[in-house]
Amino acid sequence: MERIAIIGCGGSGKTYLANQLARVLDLPLTHLDSVYYDADWNPLPREEFAQIQRTLVGRPQWLVEGNYTDTLLIRLAAADTVIFLDLDAVTCLAGVLQRRLRYHGGQHAEDGVYDRISWSFVRYIWGYRRTMRPRVRRLLAEHGSHADVITVTSRRQAAALVAQFRAVRSWSIR
Repeated sequence: MERIAIIGCGGSGKTYLANQLARVLDLPLTHLDSVYYDADWNPLPREEFAQIQRTLVGRPQWLVEGNYTDTLLIRLAAADTVIFLDLDAVTCLAGVLQRRLRYHGGQHAEDGVYDRISWSFVRYIWGYRRTMRPRVRRLLAEHGSHADVITVTSRRQAAALVAQFRAVRSWSIR
């Protein structure tokens, strides 16, 4: 596990899980929101965003978190592990609310948190499992068969995954 892509709906816990795993596995971490948005919430042009990802995944070790299905194939092609956070909408919306309460909105690049809530974002989260999840699953099936795909469906499973990696890491260090 040297090239990990973490994907999932907004509020699913991608950033939190990525921060935890990057520490446990000692992998360089990239939060795609911090690449995609500038300080004024302006997005990068699509091709520039894609080129940055091609450079990132060309490295021997990396952990990249973020959904961005338009450029997901770039990460899938290079990943040896994909973690798909497939949580229900209520849990994801609660995650967004928790993030808002903790960070009070805005950009917090040191933690990888880019918190900007809009009604379109809420609608995206609410409809993710109906609209985006089938697309993500299709992309995983078509382009991720070479990678270990781990699907996480609850916060408890995510915590158990981190604990499992921590245990394996401490065992392998001995």
